[in-house]
Amino acid sequence: MSNQYPAKFKAADLKRREIQLIHVARQKVGMDEATYRALLHDRFGLASSTDMDWKQRKQLLDHFKTLGFKAVPSKKRPQSRPLADDAQSKKIRELWLTLHTNGKVRNPDESALAAFVKRQTKVDALQWLNSTQASKVIEELKKWLAR
Repeated sequence: MSNQYPAKFKAADLKRREIQLIHVARQKVGMDEATYRALLHDRFGLASSTDMDWKQRKQLLDHFKTLGFKAVPSKKRPQSRPLADDAQSKKIRELWLTLHTNGKVRNPDESALAAFVKRQTKVDALQWLNSTQASKVIEELKKWLAR
């Protein structure tokens, strides 16, 4: 089971994710709460999945897979912060998309733009740029476009 997650997850994070997956699996196979609790008690002698070790969690997930559960990765989370909508940010975004249209930028996504901005200014998001920093980004994008 642990090979599905990057190595950077700590054991507590992995346990939490596996327990979440167990509960999703239970719902997906249509198992009611009472049947689920009986399964935990009969098969593992436990009342809750939080009391399971990693081997037991893997066995339970494997059992749900035999019942037809298929783990599907979740879709990308929506962007948590609204896009900056000041004039300089709009100009930065416009230049970024123009670079993409001209084949000079592979990824037109806001996350790629944010990474570029961070490399240029050490600021994580367009919203947090001051006027001087935004001007610097605009000039760098113009130079890139001219090349």
